[in-house]
Amino acid sequence: MPVRWVKVLDQTRCIGCHACTTACKSENEVPVGVTRTYVKSVDVGTFPNVRRAFQVTRCNQCTDAPCVRACPTGAMYRRPDGIVDFDKSICIGCKACMAACPYDAIFINPDDHSAEKCNLCAHRVDVGLEPACVTVCPTGAIVVGDLNDPSSKAAEIVLREAVAVRRPEKETRPGLYYKGAHQATLDPLAARRPSGGLFAWATQGPGGPGSVVAGHPGPHNSSAAALLSYDVPHVAPWGWRVSGYTFAKGLASGGFLVPLLLVLVGRLDWSDPLMALAAPSLGLVALAATGVLLVWDLKHPMRFTMIFTRPQWRSWIVRGAFVVSAYGAALAAALAAGAAGSVGAEQVAAAFAGPLALATACYTAFLFAQAKARDLWQSPLLAPHLAVQALLAGAAATVPLAAAYSVGRAEHAAAVVLGVAAAVHLVLVASEAATGHGTAHAHLAMTEIVRGRFARWFWPAAAAVAVAIAAPSIGSVATPFALLGLLAYEHAYVQGAQCVPLS
Repeated sequence: MPVRWVKVLDQTRCIGCHACTTACKSENEVPVGVTRTYVKSVDVGTFPNVRRAFQVTRCNQCTDAPCVRACPTGAMYRRPDGIVDFDKSICIGCKACMAACPYDAIFINPDDHSAEKCNLCAHRVDVGLEPACVTVCPTGAIVVGDLNDPSSKAAEIVLREAVAVRRPEKETRPGLYYKGAHQATLDPLAARRPSGGLFAWATQGPGGPGSVVAGHPGPHNSSAAALLSYDVPHVAPWGWRVSGYTFAKGLASGGFLVPLLLVLVGRLDWSDPLMALAAPSLGLVALAATGVLLVWDLKHPMRFTMIFTRPQWRSWIVRGAFVVSAYGAALAAALAAGAAGSVGAEQVAAAFAGPLALATACYTAFLFAQAKARDLWQSPLLAPHLAVQALLAGAAATVPLAAAYSVGRAEHAAAVVLGVAAAVHLVLVASEAATGHGTAHAHLAMTEIVRGRFARWFWPAAAAVAVAIAAPSIGSVATPFALLGLLAYEHAYVQGAQCVPLS
């Protein structure tokens, strides 16, 4: 039977000395400010009946590792012996693995700009040595062994004693087991978040953009009288560039879809300059902006070609890149046909560009769904909502273009599409904000969007898009309201979903 390396963390023995953290840093040359492993602590109870519970936090060596599935180049991979390892030489720094990990175990190394995490000291295991953390633990709280070897201590504990794993609902089948861990440490929302600077150290706190504060933000934490007392800083992996990418991609898709829709309903002719020239040009410009934002967000931007030269096909970053590239080629063909005045060739190009535009608008729903750590993104309505957003952005851009270039009745028809898309968008947003959510993580994310730190983006966005409902009456005046409102909403949605603590 093949080897299956697992790790057991006996929290009944852990004394919170942080020897494992320092040994890991020394062995693996982990820079200051990031950690492959750390010891989180929670104070449980009230004086005088109070104690401090510890939890050693690190990669869970999942059997079905979300980071491996999401990685576009295979830089994150699972070995036959169960260790989830990484290859920095082919990491492009897209942070998809960070967004996918439900355990917040992956980080970008600030020195080499590549993703890394605990890999069970694979270089030591391969030569018969134990991981560095195991060798230094003074109480023997860390045990590593072969789960398929019944005589190993790790297998004995896992198979015969009461153990727990973190976030089993994510169905990752972790290879990291906790013995005697308090629920207040296993559940990232169980302990209350300190306020008023109660931490005994200075690196945890609201911080700058993208910071994620650990613990439950309110009094209704799920473990009575539990207060988070030690944690490390956490950062949301995807920032404003990803928010901008979702907006630009929607504009690129809708900028061609809306004129095509007007042609199909008889409000626009194929030979009209709006359809022949303006629509594909808008799509190409917005698509170029989409690509720039995506490459700019990479920690290794010069390696972006690896998405095409060594694709890992389960990743929706890879699938999306090929969809976007095909859409760009179809738009270029449509523009060339329009410039040449060949309606037949334009129609053939549009037959490919139309479905590809819709796919370009919607594939992000599947990309976000691979981010299993972010419950708010696990919505079956996300794909149709992205299609509506594309129509909203495309119609907003088409109204002034129709006024400037079209010789038909396209301006009013585009304004009607804009008004309807704005209304449907707001209905979908309201339904998501007002209805219940399946998990506490999704609920807290939406709470942060509607009433927390992203409310300053959310409510102006809703008000601006509401103005666009009147587009059939106010025409091009609605365009800036619709576009700016959609951009602000995208920022609130993308960032808000990442603000819930995972560890």
